[in-house]
Amino acid sequence: MDALTGSLVTPAMAAAVGTTLSRQVSYPVSESDIRRWAIAVYWPEPPPARFLQNSAAPAEFNPFAWAVAERVTATEAPDPNDPDSTEKLAGIPGPGLRFLLNGGLSAEYGAPIRPGDVITSVRRLGPYSEREGRLGRMLFTRTEDTWTNQDGAFVRRAVATIIRY
Repeated sequence: MDALTGSLVTPAMAAAVGTTLSRQVSYPVSESDIRRWAIAVYWPEPPPARFLQNSAAPAEFNPFAWAVAERVTATEAPDPNDPDSTEKLAGIPGPGLRFLLNGGLSAEYGAPIRPGDVITSVRRLGPYSEREGRLGRMLFTRTEDTWTNQDGAFVRRAVATIIRY
């Protein structure tokens, strides 16, 4: 907590908004990747024929599900159960709160993923906000994960919110 303002957001945290937390690049997406995804999702029913042919992947397809060709983080990946793990990725001290819970995820989709695409994911620290709750002051932290393909076309943006108190 910032001693001067009483805010859970310290000056270092406020200055870190927009910092890249991680970057990863997929292997080229193959027709087989899309088929395996469809088989797993629709099991035990057969997947729709459009996923068994050379076609675009569904919006929910994750090219990072099996393996990642390249992964870069600013620091060594912290324990994901650590409530301060987001700030540790940004290289700054966290707020030191004890409890962490999922505050939700929203996604926006652009160009479809097609066989041969190489997807780059860049996750950045988004804005902080605070409010009072029944258990005291709560800190809302957003991260934004943007995917683009090898041509730079927007593929997906996911905004995740964590709540700490």
